[in-house]
Amino acid sequence: MAKKVVATLQGKSKKLSKAIKMVKSPKTGAYIFVETIVDPDVVKDFFNKK
Repeated sequence: MAKKVVATLQGKSKKLSKAIKMVKSPKTGAYIFVETIVDPDVVKDFFNKK
């Protein structure tokens, strides 16, 4: 299950979004957070990717 937290960040020329999702670690079984800054158009692709 992904935790959707998207905050708009202001850049020089284009708008970006910070996306954070919670992923279960295959080694330990604990949950970790994966963060990235992406274009708002590809946020859904980030959350659908495993």
